[in-house]
Amino acid sequence: MKLFLIAGEASGDLHGSNLIKALIQKDAAIDLRFWGGDLMEKAASRKPEKHYKALAFMGFVEVVMNLGRIVQNFKKCKEDILLFQPDALVLIDYPGFNLRMAKWAKSQGIKVYYYISPKVWAWKESRVYKIKKYVDTLFTIFPFETAFFKKYDFDVVYVGNPLVDAIADYRGTRDEGRATVMGVEKPIVAILPGSRRQEVRTKLPVMLEAAGKFSNYQFVIAGAPSLEETFYAPFIEGYNAKILFGKTYEILESAEAALVTSGTATLETALFGVPQVVCYIASPISYTIAKRLIKIKFISLVNLIFDREVVRELIQDACNVDQVAEELSFVLQGGEKRAQQAKDCATLIEMLGNGSASEKVAENILATSK
Repeated sequence: MKLFLIAGEASGDLHGSNLIKALIQKDAAIDLRFWGGDLMEKAASRKPEKHYKALAFMGFVEVVMNLGRIVQNFKKCKEDILLFQPDALVLIDYPGFNLRMAKWAKSQGIKVYYYISPKVWAWKESRVYKIKKYVDTLFTIFPFETAFFKKYDFDVVYVGNPLVDAIADYRGTRDEGRATVMGVEKPIVAILPGSRRQEVRTKLPVMLEAAGKFSNYQFVIAGAPSLEETFYAPFIEGYNAKILFGKTYEILESAEAALVTSGTATLETALFGVPQVVCYIASPISYTIAKRLIKIKFISLVNLIFDREVVRELIQDACNVDQVAEELSFVLQGGEKRAQQAKDCATLIEMLGNGSASEKVAENILATSK
């Protein structure tokens, strides 16, 4: 069997790597090609046709500014797929790119699987009809997604959340977290500023200046694999902070609290039981457009799952040094906010299933793509 996988960012690379491991475990003869990252490369023992570092554009303005590169990426991806002639295409998140690829693949008679549903429940709900038309099987990872798609008579396959698997795998092979975060004597506060240059540029300075108010803690930044250490150096200078790459889970396991950009990282942090403050700053134009289009009450996955505020979200102007520092002090102290987050994190783990998401997806693909 021949499968072509597409992941366009760090979280997709993680989920794609675990899916590749499951596919190879169940069919050692499977032939895989992919667009992805280092984790998928390690799992497949081959390089990606294109690395996701060349694909990560965030926000409306950034997409418009890079339209030429995006068009070239579409062209190159189609060429790679046609050259490989796969039995099926497996799309992992990254909807702006992958939904277009699904439409094209369908026109070529290629079976399409979609893992990690586009967030149509948040905005552009009309995309449900495109997904139904161009995707043969949609795998969802949140319980509320199944109910959402049912409104459209769309039968999806709920597989549980792959982060449960990723964290379980890490815990099964790890060294002690604090031993890995070497040279740190003080209690640790994790900083997860995102994986794209523009989001790091906007949020990390605010996070670090707020961190400067807490001299009794060591701040450790989870460096994005898509960015170089030299990129972070100007931001860190003068602060009591260090940066580690490829050690996000070790950092979270060791942390007393965390400052986290919105996205997958908020869920990972909660699954480690770490109290957090969510920080989000977009370009003014992107934020204005998004505010008009997005209809959900929250931006963090933790709050969306609970449909209430579990973690504090500081967005745009509210994401300033004073407010970040104030909210961080609340979750560092042993008070009501910290205790409630700890209780909710425990509940969250129960809500997201008992794992094996990657195995369930692999089994379905292998059983239905022949």
